[in-house]
Amino acid sequence: MKSNFLFLFAFSTILSSAQPNTEVFLFDLNSKNGNFQLSNFKNISDNQGYDNQPSFMDDGTILYVGTRNGQTDIIQYDIKNDSKTWICNTEGGEYSPLKIPNQQAVSAIRLDPDGKQRLYKYDLKNNINTIIFDTLVVGYQVWFDKNTIISSVLEADFMSLYLSDLKTGQNKKITPHVGRSLHRIPNSNLISFISKNADGTSEIKSFNPKTSQITTIATTLPNVEDMCWLPDGSILMAKKDMIFKLNPKTKSGWKEIASLKPYGITKLSRLTVSPDGKKLAIVGELENQKLAAKLENIRWISGNWKGEAFGGQTEENWSEPSGGSMMATFKLIENNNVVFYEIEIIREVENTLILQLKHFGNDLKGWEEKDKTIDFPLKEITENKVVFEGMVFEKISTNEMNIYVDIKQDDGRIETVKFNYKK
Repeated sequence: MKSNFLFLFAFSTILSSAQPNTEVFLFDLNSKNGNFQLSNFKNISDNQGYDNQPSFMDDGTILYVGTRNGQTDIIQYDIKNDSKTWICNTEGGEYSPLKIPNQQAVSAIRLDPDGKQRLYKYDLKNNINTIIFDTLVVGYQVWFDKNTIISSVLEADFMSLYLSDLKTGQNKKITPHVGRSLHRIPNSNLISFISKNADGTSEIKSFNPKTSQITTIATTLPNVEDMCWLPDGSILMAKKDMIFKLNPKTKSGWKEIASLKPYGITKLSRLTVSPDGKKLAIVGELENQKLAAKLENIRWISGNWKGEAFGGQTEENWSEPSGGSMMATFKLIENNNVVFYEIEIIREVENTLILQLKHFGNDLKGWEEKDKTIDFPLKEITENKVVFEGMVFEKISTNEMNIYVDIKQDDGRIETVKFNYKK
């Protein structure tokens, strides 16, 4: 009993106290014909604190937990509209959210202020939450169907795999010493789980809820237990800044297929693929807060921005990254008249970025000579700042940024002018 209490206390402490500053990243994924290509990188959580445990509700919606007011709550993220909705307002912290089959509802594990850890249902229609069952201390869960849950349950100093029938209320213990990664295996009636061996190794196994048959699929990467399935039946795991793939039908073993180091992402853990196989959501940390010189890492600059400067109104329109560049138009308006225009580009050149611009009068006559541009070499990129030599973009929020521009005065002094922009 003492060891069970200590384990539950330790588990609760992990959930409720100091946690790593993880983020949830989203990529477009092309895995057709044996390919594995990632593109359109986006930090969808973009939040200080613990953001983790993503799962797809459908091809266009992701659930995950994020830090808010010192605790973790469930977020519903709309991919198309790049919008977030908090779907619970309880006093407890929520973890491991999953869509409940055939219902407009989500299940999640709640750790309440009184220390109780129970599995809850959150109805998305009427904003009511109810206990699914409280006879087991569930750590992680997956739905087999709308009446059957497979879960990793806290027992003593380990977790055991359980099958729970919501119709009968029966809970059946399947096997001890399992991990947190539970998944439906594509195109089958099987569940995968991680089995932990006494020698420190772990195996991916399948479980048939109808027959209770357990079959070994493969050995995991060393010291890794987070995995997901591709629609074609391949398995993904991640370690450090690398993503690995295994085809259970062959004996070729784990293969490195992608590195997130160019994006400045490391300490990869949980990962999940959309039902159609076209999106990958993965959890990691930004390394040293300095990001690689990639346009994808400054995508947040894109959009229509308006502000005030030089005694007038300013406007910049930045495009999304495409063709190795981002493009912008700028104009300054005073007394309802355009003073001047700019065309700006940021492009990838020899593993770095450079910002270049040209000025034009209100009659579109150029200020610079035909082949001349004003260039701003890149110095560094962090999570919320892009520093060029002479121009800095600072992210305040999703809809606000500051731009600082060094402008040489007639007497030779350099004056830094601040542009505050809002979308």
